[in-house]
Amino acid sequence: MELHDKQCQPLKEETSPLSENEENEYLQKLTDWEIDRKDIHKIKKQYEFDDFDKSMEFVNKVAGIAKQEDHHPDICIQYNQVDVQISTHKINGLHENDFIVAAKIDNINSF
Repeated sequence: MELHDKQCQPLKEETSPLSENEENEYLQKLTDWEIDRKDIHKIKKQYEFDDFDKSMEFVNKVAGIAKQEDHHPDICIQYNQVDVQISTHKINGLHENDFIVAAKIDNINSF
């Protein structure tokens, strides 16, 4: 099953962050995302649009995905650039849910 077809799952109490090997395996299923391994591991990507309105349209679609999946990325908007960072705060690292949300964001068909 493709990542964008999966649904985020609630974490169990004993859930641990992914290993670096697991992170790398999931990263290969995404396009142009990077892993930031400083402090808390997270995945990040920058999107560029024609103007601020297109950036905000994209961010609103990302918000819809976040609400639907109950998994919320950090978003920074700089006019026509949108930086997205995703990690699982509860485990201070990366989980499959982060990669699912990233795949769903990449699947937005308006950019």
